[in-house]
Amino acid sequence: MRTTKDRIRHALGFEIIGLLIFAPLASLVFGFELHLMGMMALVGSIVATIWNYFYNILFDRGMLKLCGTLQKTVLIRVLHAILFEGGLLLLFLPVIAWYLNISLWEAFKMDIAMATFYLVYAFVYNWVYDQIFAIPKHS
Repeated sequence: MRTTKDRIRHALGFEIIGLLIFAPLASLVFGFELHLMGMMALVGSIVATIWNYFYNILFDRGMLKLCGTLQKTVLIRVLHAILFEGGLLLLFLPVIAWYLNISLWEAFKMDIAMATFYLVYAFVYNWVYDQIFAIPKHS
C-alpha cells in the first residue's frame, strides 16, 4: 500500500494541477467571473482532497480484500474514477448551488460538467502518477 507521505503528495499534486487547469476553463465555459470559479474550485479542491485521502484508503483496502492486489487494470481505473466523482458530486452539489446562487438543477448540470472534466483528468493523472511513483509489489 502507499504511505501517508505518498498519499499526501498524490492528493496535493492532483488538486494543484487540477485548479490551474479547471478555474480558467470553467470561467470561460460557464460564464462566471474567474474569481468566483476560482473560489468555487478552491473549496471544491479542499473537499475533494479530504475525500480523496479517505476514498483511496478505502478503495485500496477493498482491492486487497477482493482482488489480493493493488495493481489496477484499465477497467478498475475507470471504476475508481467514477466512484470517486460520484461521491464528490453528492458532497459538493449543495455548495455549488448556494455559492453561485443557482438552482440545484443548474448546479447539478454544472457539477456533471465538472465531474466529466475531473473524471478524465483523474484517469490521466492517476495513470501518470502510478508510472512515476510505482506501487511496490507485494511478495
